[in-house]
Amino acid sequence: MSDVYKSIDLVGTSPDSFDDAVRRAVRRASETVRNVQWFEVVENRGYVQGADVKEFQVKLKVWFGLED
Repeated sequence: MSDVYKSIDLVGTSPDSFDDAVRRAVRRASETVRNVQWFEVVENRGYVQGADVKEFQVKLKVWFGLED
């Protein structure tokens, strides 16, 4: 594998936490994209209903290594 990477933008969601939203997004991307190696959280946000946090959402950039 080369030292060249490509990035994609993703949005992950979870009813539990920001951490879980990241893990879900990376896990899902890894099902269809080979060589996922890095991620960067760009934004955190959440959905509130009444006084309760109902959903955590992260926007992240994921990098994968290009094959030779």
